[in-house]
Amino acid sequence: QVQLVESGGGLVQPGGSLRLSCAASGIIFSAYDMGWYRQAPGKQRELVARIGSGGSIDYADSVKGRFTISRDNVKSAVYLQMNSLKPDDTAVYYCNGVRFRGLISRDDYWGQGIQVTVSS
Repeated sequence: QVQLVESGGGLVQPGGSLRLSCAASGIIFSAYDMGWYRQAPGKQRELVARIGSGGSIDYADSVKGRFTISRDNVKSAVYLQMNSLKPDDTAVYYCNGVRFRGLISRDDYWGQGIQVTVSS
């Protein structure tokens, strides 16, 4: 069975830091593009950061310079280091893994989500 399990969320003051972890099982982790998404109340889910199976990295403009995504293929884990947190970062954060198969199909998995709250 495939599982993506997030940990490391919580409550932090503005300017503080948190480190999110996502532990994957049931997939060939190294073959997957991994990403972090977030969804705040009343807003659409948005991409925060993504790290490809080949190591390419992309960040949302709103988090560039503050967040760092990394992966450990031996541990089958992906991380999101969040520094200089702002109240606007408050959201449920989701771990995502995707593997493209050919030109049409793909495998796409999501974690259960974890709350990050940055107090005013």
